[in-house]
Amino acid sequence: MGALAAAVAAFFLWRSQPSPEPLPPPTPIAAHTTPSPTPTAPAKVTVHVTGKIHKPGVYQLPSGSRVTDAVTAAGGASRGASTGSLNLARRLVDGEQIVVGGTATQAALGSSSTDPGATAVLNLNSATTDQLEQLPGVGEVLAARITEFRDSHGGFTAIEQLREVTGIGPRKFDELKARVSV
Repeated sequence: MGALAAAVAAFFLWRSQPSPEPLPPPTPIAAHTTPSPTPTAPAKVTVHVTGKIHKPGVYQLPSGSRVTDAVTAAGGASRGASTGSLNLARRLVDGEQIVVGGTATQAALGSSSTDPGATAVLNLNSATTDQLEQLPGVGEVLAARITEFRDSHGGFTAIEQLREVTGIGPRKFDELKARVSV
């Protein structure tokens, strides 16, 4: 009787082991990672590359391009020209001008005016925070807010958009509007 009980116990123990079940077929990865195009993002940006460059002119580059891409598209800097005043890693903003080999002020102005009596006009879409700090009443914090606004809105399309920057009221806007451009 003991041998029969041991045989029945062994039978039930053997039957209670899990049996393997087939796995479902894998799903294709490409179907889940294909990005959908965004209709609001422009496909190209248009920039004007000028200064000490081999082929100055207006260039259309893919959206998301950097300043270095614009310089390369224009044939590179001329011999002896310095790109030290340019942030080559900065993303391009549609409609901006890039001055190669000029001073930081010329790059922000988008021109090479040599008239010392000329009033400097700063381009809001290409000026660095250091250049913006040179404007009357603009310090480090306000310059950072202006560049943050520019980056988050894809650049300035009108000078009046300065009013939307926190810290620029009617009086400060009146001081700045003659000294900036888009």
